Amino acid sequence: MDAFVLGDKPRTKAFLFVRKKGDGMIKIISLFGIFVGLFFAENALALRCGQELVKIGDYKTEVLDKCGSPESIETHTEYASQSYGARLHSKHLSSGQRRQYVEEIKVEEWIYNFGRTRLKQYLRFENGRLTFIESLHRGD
Repeated sequence: MDAFVLGDKPRTKAFLFVRKKGDGMIKIISLFGIFVGLFFAENALALRCGQELVKIGDYKTEVLDKCGSPESIETHTEYASQSYGARLHSKHLSSGQRRQYVEEIKVEEWIYNFGRTRLKQYLRFENGRLTFIESLHRGD
């Protein structure tokens, strides 16, 4: 550890400039680790199809135009319920103050196989909008 003292009198540690040897290398290695982790993260916000970029929020028709037909498509319906009404403590609520709303969500799950050199991609659409992208194993 190198220390540099200001002025002719030694001062308390609060006034010392302390530099540890090797700090720069530790920061570089830490940043490299963060970038590698982000690069290999399984959940993605976008997918490259040729020169085009598909991102969360795109419509099915946009994805079809950019990437073509997927290898497989599975469809099903999910139901999500929400309660709404007055925001009072539950002991003060009568049954007429809270309502429950059930939403029907049409889900499509697509798998793209771009060949051996790329990972398969899982895309999830809810009511026609892309909501999730995940990289799977190597393609065939």
